[in-house]
Amino acid sequence: MQPNHDDVAQMVSALFGLIESIKKAQKGNPAANRLVLLQIIAAHGQVRPTELAKELGVFQSTITRQVQVLENDGDVTVSASPNDLRSCLIRLTDSGQEKLQALTSLGLERFSKFVADWDAEEVRTFTHFLRKFEQSKVAAARREGAQGKPRWR
Repeated sequence: MQPNHDDVAQMVSALFGLIESIKKAQKGNPAANRLVLLQIIAAHGQVRPTELAKELGVFQSTITRQVQVLENDGDVTVSASPNDLRSCLIRLTDSGQEKLQALTSLGLERFSKFVADWDAEEVRTFTHFLRKFEQSKVAAARREGAQGKPRWR
């Protein structure tokens, strides 16, 4: 049976409430911002500031300031890009990798508290549906892209 309009409305309300609470938690938490930056840099191995800005949806000047802080703290190295001398490449240092691991552990401890009264199977089911939702979202975006721009744009 397909979900009806009210089912979808309730899901959207819950999802947007969750997103908003995450945004509020990140806003006043420099460690959360640092964790996101370190995760992205680690995932790429090395990354240009423009790529970081695009991935995070922020202005490059914001990334420049954040990377300067990471560099001053010894978490990243910044070197000239061999292919484009107008740009640079950002890499994690050993210290940055250690901070990434420490912040990841802190985050996991915190999320463990959120689901402390859940059964393991509930956590697995929730994870399954989060991944399924993301896959469905990507598939819908592909279908829309194949059909042209949505009418509301």
